[in-house]
Amino acid sequence: MSTDLPRTAREIRLASRPEGLPGRAHFTVAEAALPEPGPGQVLVRNRHFLVFPGLITLMGGAIEGLPLPSLHAGDTLFGPAVGEVVAAPAGSPLRPGTLVSHLLGWREYALVDAAACTPLDDTLPDPVAYLAQGSAPYGALTRLAGIRPGDTVLVTGAAGAVGTLAGQTARLLGAGRVIGTTGSPEKAERLVAELGYDAALLRGGGRPFAEQLAGAAPGGIDVLVDTVGGEQLAAALGAARQGARFALVGALSGQLAPGRAGGGGGVGPPVEFDSFRLVVRGVSVRGYLGTEHPGVEDEWTGRFGAWLRSGEISFPHVRIPGIERAPQALAELTTGRHFGAVVVELPG
Repeated sequence: MSTDLPRTAREIRLASRPEGLPGRAHFTVAEAALPEPGPGQVLVRNRHFLVFPGLITLMGGAIEGLPLPSLHAGDTLFGPAVGEVVAAPAGSPLRPGTLVSHLLGWREYALVDAAACTPLDDTLPDPVAYLAQGSAPYGALTRLAGIRPGDTVLVTGAAGAVGTLAGQTARLLGAGRVIGTTGSPEKAERLVAELGYDAALLRGGGRPFAEQLAGAAPGGIDVLVDTVGGEQLAAALGAARQGARFALVGALSGQLAPGRAGGGGGVGPPVEFDSFRLVVRGVSVRGYLGTEHPGVEDEWTGRFGAWLRSGEISFPHVRIPGIERAPQALAELTTGRHFGAVVVELPG
């Protein structure tokens, strides 16, 4: 390895599993020796990594069917990251200087299997945009919901990393009316003023949610992109038009509930459905899993890059400088402090 590299680097580890939502005390900033890459591996200096609510579920214990491993005390956190290859053995397909994305964020340097790295090009104008959480709503809208021109679309959790891109994408794919939900009046204003939502409904805004939705979509909704679950999912069913298509991409109401942070056999609160209404309205309800749609990521990246360059879409996100602030950034995510994606930025 190059003598210019440090001998140790910092990473964020889980100090103890939280009983409820995690706080700063549940994490530790640890020093780890910089490893030497072996055959089939590369050493990556991370530049940015994503803070995402799925980590909270992974800290809560084993949950059947998750595509990622659970986190235990002493484990280093992980997640989507963008970085630069700084060391690679002879014959590696990746060379020093190559910009890559991978899943070993939450550390300054990552030892990654070369096969688990995706080399990045200039399809997106800013490398940080490769951390955007847009492929899931894009896939949900194109593969599950089959969005049609003029559709009325409801996006729950519209001010989050997924929701801020879901509404814009729905509009670009032909939606006639786009409605979002959030828990903050300030975020509601931004959804309309900055992202082109036609209306933004407030969770816990004083009026029953179903009543707010009926006022915003008096003719009902055609498509739901749901990141929340719970009461909002049930209310959406009440507003469903004939043949409505529901695509579920998250369960934030369970993940971010203080007493339900990932433990047990599921992460979402129970939802009571009127099954007769599902039948007579012909409503489809499907969960979106990216691994079942392998072509979506590349398709999304190509369209996202073109939309970014034309100014037709924006990537709302906040950059948090310094790895030592990452645990606090995760805690802030649970309180809904930020608008859009939350990205930790590491010094060069």
